[in-house]
Amino acid sequence: MEPTLLEKLKAGKNVYGTCITSTSPMWPAAVKRTGVDFVFLDTEHVPLGRTELAALCQQFRHLGITPIVRIPCPDPYLACQAIDAGAKGIVAPYLESTAQIMELVGATKYRPLKGQVLQGYLSGDVPMPQNLQEYVAHYNAGNICIANIESVPAMENLDALLSVPGLDAVFIGPHDLSVSLGLPEQYDHPDFEKAVSYIIRTTRAKGLAIGIHFSLEPERQIQWMKEGANIVVHSFDVALFVQKLTADFRKIKSAAGDSAAENGEAMIV
Repeated sequence: MEPTLLEKLKAGKNVYGTCITSTSPMWPAAVKRTGVDFVFLDTEHVPLGRTELAALCQQFRHLGITPIVRIPCPDPYLACQAIDAGAKGIVAPYLESTAQIMELVGATKYRPLKGQVLQGYLSGDVPMPQNLQEYVAHYNAGNICIANIESVPAMENLDALLSVPGLDAVFIGPHDLSVSLGLPEQYDHPDFEKAVSYIIRTTRAKGLAIGIHFSLEPERQIQWMKEGANIVVHSFDVALFVQKLTADFRKIKSAAGDSAAENGEAMIV
């Protein structure tokens, strides 16, 4: 049997995926042909409804591609909702406290427990019966708990955040991190690169997986893999479409003697 994405991450392997925004029924089969391990479905910035999200999750899982969903805010109920739709990985944005991480762990690893009972088990104040441990482990098998680290406060509290039991991985949000650092979109700035390197090294030292989502040239992904990143979240469907079509038209127009400027060539995302 093919190992799950979580098993690959636990074994320290590299995994590859991209962000998908299109809800076209023809898209999942096309994505399958690229050989990705997972797709990143973002409900924080992309207008995906519950029905659309559930359809995408089910389609990708049927094709053997793991759906990882970013919920719009650090809310355990939204995390459970996404898992009910078919997500196997959950990313919560802008996490800065251990309490937020613990809530995310509770939603991804201990469903359907909630409320005071769950808090007692998570805190360790109440021992969980063996039969219940076995039940929740089976019920949530393969679920991946991922924290978005994308701010200076998160970096300052990073060791504590990554020490919460049950956390599996980190996604670095480069845009928000650059803004939090006071370096908006300055992805080549030494201080930004130093921050990313610190997050990657600290995460890997904790035995967790990590990735960074870039929609720019693939050389950036290679750069951070050399630093230790093993989750490649590369680009998204709209950016890839624009980049490829722009490049193709540039060649065609040049061969035809047409000026790109005169023909309204789009900027590469």
